[in-house]
Amino acid sequence: MKFAEDAVGSLIAPDGSIQGYKAEEYQLDALNPGKTALALWQLTHEERYKKAAMLLRQQLDTQPRTPDGGFWHKQRYTQQMWLDGIYMGSPFYAECGGLFDEPGDFDDVAKQIRLIDEHTYDSKSGLNYHGWDAMKAQPWVNLETGCSSNFWGRAEGWYAMALVDVLDYFPTNHPVRPQIIATLQKLAAGVLKYQDAKTGLWWQVMDAGDRKGNYQEATASAMFVYALAKGVNHGYLSRDMVPAIEKGYAGILKNLIRDDGGEKWSLTKCCSVAGLGGSPSNGKMRDGSFEYYVGEPVVDNDLKGVGPFILAGIEMQQLL
Repeated sequence: MKFAEDAVGSLIAPDGSIQGYKAEEYQLDALNPGKTALALWQLTHEERYKKAAMLLRQQLDTQPRTPDGGFWHKQRYTQQMWLDGIYMGSPFYAECGGLFDEPGDFDDVAKQIRLIDEHTYDSKSGLNYHGWDAMKAQPWVNLETGCSSNFWGRAEGWYAMALVDVLDYFPTNHPVRPQIIATLQKLAAGVLKYQDAKTGLWWQVMDAGDRKGNYQEATASAMFVYALAKGVNHGYLSRDMVPAIEKGYAGILKNLIRDDGGEKWSLTKCCSVAGLGGSPSNGKMRDGSFEYYVGEPVVDNDLKGVGPFILAGIEMQQLL
């Protein structure tokens, strides 16, 4: 807990204001750390943590929405829903709903999940496209569907983790809870369909296999192991999936963990970052193409992989 207090607490003032936070940017990414603020408030009873969490929660009251009610991923990503945003906002939103007795929050969380599923799910592959533009105006869209053109591993991983984590807070008697579990089951079937038979890992572009330039990517693989193992542990997914989950975890240990000596280890083959549109600093067009996703930097120990890998280990310990 001390590490969390030192790291997160150093950014939160006594009045609950958060260093660097700009509400007017309406970034769903900014909400995810609110979960840590909520945890620290419950552990320490320091009011500044509650105030910080409520400051983030208030963003959702005025978050821009698509015509059918889906949250924009960011203010500058006009009329767009991304898989990433479901993870960044929904578990925090659901936890707030439970802690502060706001049952309407659960209805809205369920709505966000339903909309992203309706708009991005591809029944042929069993996977979800990274993003959807309600106006079909972005350069990266399929003009018929409004979706981006590829299945990016980490985006699907964010979404998978969102579904299992949201269920931690959803009331057991909520009428939409079974639908969220069914969505998780549908996602799990699609994810397992594209698990590499040899290594147990998942590819950067999920359905492209060993196409030249594609690679088995660490952050997505860790996210899938975590989400699937947690799904089984909580009874949402069948234990028939356990062998595949074990194979995925073993594949990470064998193929993606490097012994650096001196009892230090590295998680390798992490996609550094990827997105859609915008104005990237490197000038590379984020067009959602295969070439774009496999061309982004690959690094060691990206925290978007290390965190899920630790979570996966915790769930695997319980699973086994």
